[in-house]
Amino acid sequence: MSLKYEIILYWSEEDEAYIAEVPELPGCMADGGTYEEALKNAEIVIQEWIETAKELGRPVPQPKKGKLMFA
Repeated sequence: MSLKYEIILYWSEEDEAYIAEVPELPGCMADGGTYEEALKNAEIVIQEWIETAKELGRPVPQPKKGKLMFA
């Protein structure tokens, strides 16, 4: 499965963790104690998001090409 979705990673002082958001998949987020851990967790959550959407018969957005304009 191709995981070519844009991931936005940032440090959250409030959560004391790195946050990884996937803007193209509504509600798809992960966190981690390190940048690498947050990225790894985001890859897992993307797969789970897609699997759940398919099970529920919901559309799965295609990854956008290039950078998102609002990111």
